[in-house]
Amino acid sequence: MLAGQPLSEMGLRQPNRLRLRVTGSAEQALRSGHPWLFGESIREQNREGQLGEFAVIYDRNDQFLALGVFDPDSPIRVRILHTGKSLAIDDHWWAARLDRALERRRGLFDDQTTGYRCVHGESDGWPGLVLDRYEETLVLKLYTAAWLPRLAQVVPLLARRLNPARLVFRLSRNIQSVAANLFGRADGQVLHGAPVESPVIFLESGIQFEADVVRGQKTGFFLDQRENRRRIGTLARGRRVLNAFSFSSGFSLYAARGGAHSVTDLDISGHALGAGRRNFELNHRDTHVASSPHEQIQAEAFDWLSRNRRRKFDLIILDPPSLARRESERQAALGAYGRLALSAITHLRPGGLLLACCCSAHVTADEFFGVVRRAAARSGRKFKELETTRHPPDHPARFPEAEYLKAIYLIEQR
Repeated sequence: MLAGQPLSEMGLRQPNRLRLRVTGSAEQALRSGHPWLFGESIREQNREGQLGEFAVIYDRNDQFLALGVFDPDSPIRVRILHTGKSLAIDDHWWAARLDRALERRRGLFDDQTTGYRCVHGESDGWPGLVLDRYEETLVLKLYTAAWLPRLAQVVPLLARRLNPARLVFRLSRNIQSVAANLFGRADGQVLHGAPVESPVIFLESGIQFEADVVRGQKTGFFLDQRENRRRIGTLARGRRVLNAFSFSSGFSLYAARGGAHSVTDLDISGHALGAGRRNFELNHRDTHVASSPHEQIQAEAFDWLSRNRRRKFDLIILDPPSLARRESERQAALGAYGRLALSAITHLRPGGLLLACCCSAHVTADEFFGVVRRAAARSGRKFKELETTRHPPDHPARFPEAEYLKAIYLIEQR
């Protein structure tokens, strides 16, 4: 693809467009709105496809079925952009799609929250692409190489619509070598605007946080846990809080501001704990934050919880990284989530509260909630379930594989 080529010239009017026909089950899935076509479901292809080009999918009656971006080296061969009637994909179509994603977030956040997701991949019609805002900095992250040839069009569109101070480019690990070798793109590169000279400071519910938008996990912060952090802020008053897998102290700061008696961070990463200290320093003028003792423990959480039974807390937050990054790890992860919950319960004071979270798409909500409930039952203590939560509104999940985030709140009945 030529740099700067209009998006409309890459659509259905391409003379030798890539044409695919698929299996009956794939056809049914696409008609129902699923955004992925796997390579194994392609039964006919008119030629070899190129990375990032449009693939047009036809049904068994040779009628237009769907259109998406093609990746010849990915198991997800096509990421679907449109199903239904044939249409031309032009610059106006792309702008309208971006505007719809932005409109869905209108009214969700005030000036006390300046960090949130603007585009959430497939669920916003931009498969394999997310866009996060941190104050005046945008972070564009790609999870498929199919978008790499289209950056010359996507970046100016984002700059025109959102007018950021800068746009930082992030890449999932599996496509970093392709980006570097074929397109000269590097993870953490600034694609538009001013360089990044320090972590970006943004607001969430009036709390200041730093985001390492160049090297940090995800796009620099875990924006998806915002609603659960807010809930912890309402539950923490007077409680001794343990934040296991604390990362940069997001839950801890909400707990401290909410009037926690004390807050303890537990994380294996010294880098994460350092970010947590800096976030507490950013908010030292808040009287509740300043008056809540803040302890940090650098240790592996599973090991520490099993070895330090005498430490007791009134509120424990379990927010581990994904324990099942692939389907083959699902059963082992379920066992680990159960053991983790049971171990945490042994650290709860009478009347204590547990928040257990899971961020693995390979573990369903029913499976995760089930193992935590069974762990609570095995403890021999009586718990009441306060609530379960799922995705926040700026991280919608509109197909099953997108449903990764789930959390359950349990409180002991005295």
